[in-house]
Amino acid sequence: MRALITGITGQDGSYLAELLLEQGYEVIGMVRRSSTESFERINHIKDRVILVQADLLDQLSIINMIEEHRPNEVYNLAAQSFVPTSWVQPSLTAEFDALGVTKMLEAIRLVDKKIKFYQASSSEMFGKVREVPQTENTPFYPRSPYGVAKVYGHFITVNYRESYGIPASSGILFNHESPRRGLEFVTRKITDGAVRIKLGMTDKLALGNLDAKRDWGFAGDYVRAMWLMLQQTTAEDFVIATGEMHSVADFCQLTFEYLSMDHRDYVVKDPRYVRPAEVDLLLGDSTKARKVLGWEPKVSFKQLAHMMVDADMARLAPRK
Repeated sequence: MRALITGITGQDGSYLAELLLEQGYEVIGMVRRSSTESFERINHIKDRVILVQADLLDQLSIINMIEEHRPNEVYNLAAQSFVPTSWVQPSLTAEFDALGVTKMLEAIRLVDKKIKFYQASSSEMFGKVREVPQTENTPFYPRSPYGVAKVYGHFITVNYRESYGIPASSGILFNHESPRRGLEFVTRKITDGAVRIKLGMTDKLALGNLDAKRDWGFAGDYVRAMWLMLQQTTAEDFVIATGEMHSVADFCQLTFEYLSMDHRDYVVKDPRYVRPAEVDLLLGDSTKARKVLGWEPKVSFKQLAHMMVDADMARLAPRK
């Protein structure tokens, strides 16, 4: 089996590449040409994957890549994935997260409609939630340019499945974190900041809305769901979530307590980090995935926070 992963250098891409290699796949990773290349997350497997230069904004490069490598499965994980940036660069976010999906699907339509396609949809599509918890049938109400673009990407995937018979599935993944999460994301910002405070490198941690509630899981668990979706005989869409909801303040408390500190002594609210339109709560119902895919999360919320703290401590603590 041969799989193509766009966004292989990201958090999810690196975990998915590891999983597919364990399953005996030949893995091709799409990377963008840039002056500063960052392969930090895949350095340990770089010699076992094939890296190909292409770009979601360049239709021809995608067609050529798929024609040359003929993957059995395509996992589209590449995106502008940071919600705050989507307000600063809304058009670019739409180019990557909406039109980029269309270009991937067009390439598959032109080259080989039997290729199985996975689209990385997002719980941010639910935004101002219409019901709690959210299922595959909950209406979308996105609250950011990122969420809006993801809704387009989601429905264009459904459209190509229904119009052309492409076996395309969307995973509506709720927040999933790991030690490989980017430092700009709130969970990693918290674990990195707490460790820096513990080590005397700083004395405060500035955050935005501490009351925002999310359904947080471990990225390593969630990429397993992606793979399981493409092993089904029928392409469908699935919500992937733990079914537990915690606030940003809860994550702070868990992180600082693990380091024998009280987060209330160090965390300060900074209005610069408050979103123009807030998503107050997200809570996923993954009943369908558990029944159809046989998937369930293995890493708990507490284990996830501790895992991330341990990794940041190992990275930042002075070498003895």
